Amino acid sequence: MQDFLTGIFSSGYYIGSMLNMFVLMTIAGLGNCICLKAGFFNLGGEGQVYLGGFTAAICLDAFKFLPPVLNIILSLAAALIASGLLAGISALLNSLKNASVLLTTFLCSAAVIPVIDYLVSGPLRTKTGNLLCTAVIPQAVQLSSILKPSPLNLSITIIPLLCFCVWYVMYRTNTGRRMQLFGQAREFALYCGYSARKNVYGSMIAAGMFHGLCGFIAVTGTYFCCPQGFYTGMGWNALSASLFCNAVPSFLVIPSLILSWLYTSASRYSLLHNLGYDISGILQGIVVFIVSAITVVIRIISQKKNISEVNK
Repeated sequence: MQDFLTGIFSSGYYIGSMLNMFVLMTIAGLGNCICLKAGFFNLGGEGQVYLGGFTAAICLDAFKFLPPVLNIILSLAAALIASGLLAGISALLNSLKNASVLLTTFLCSAAVIPVIDYLVSGPLRTKTGNLLCTAVIPQAVQLSSILKPSPLNLSITIIPLLCFCVWYVMYRTNTGRRMQLFGQAREFALYCGYSARKNVYGSMIAAGMFHGLCGFIAVTGTYFCCPQGFYTGMGWNALSASLFCNAVPSFLVIPSLILSWLYTSASRYSLLHNLGYDISGILQGIVVFIVSAITVVIRIISQKKNISEVNK
């Protein structure tokens, strides 16, 4: 057990892998924080990450004749727009037909993933290798590692800025306050004359864009192409981190770092000790269950304390 808890810190590769997963989880988690505060559950994060990464890989290769800076800007914009539009479909269905965002985000993700899998393994598969992936992006637009041989790159430096920006918008602007009011008391927000359409469209498109940014960073800093299935676990892990911090952006780094350590340690432990990945999943589930139980207990104690103070 000690090796499971501390073994990850014995190698720079595993430390860098953990921090790289932390970066991706935090970026996608910020999108989930926006959705949760607005009163929606985005279960389509994995499809949005996949679509963002796929769009980025295709555009970065297609625009390789352009200067690297311009190539990155255009490809990033394309990735954000693609993932934002995918999430926007759920917002449209909710606005027009009052369809549940929880259901439609999952269905849209489940629909787009097989299409991308087909394109990656078929028409758009690289011609220079045996991997199921798109062509390798130009070296000029790749984010170089800062802790070799791990995939950790300079994208970790933007995490504090992103967390601060999302926190500021949510807690220091009228838009953010209205969004949170919808999430806490929808009927009251409607009574106050706030637009339900602006809330659902704004929160869902913003969440999709953050997942698209996660896919873009994964392609430019970790894989340098769009491998088939690279999205696996990203959306659900980011949602878990957001739930653990109660969707507060300034606290998101803590559960993201803990979960990244947990998943990286579990993968390392199962590999070195010749255990199946089912065992790895069980270990992850046990720790997540314990953390969830502690969180619930703390909330119950806090609620009882508030009730007792009100009664006094």
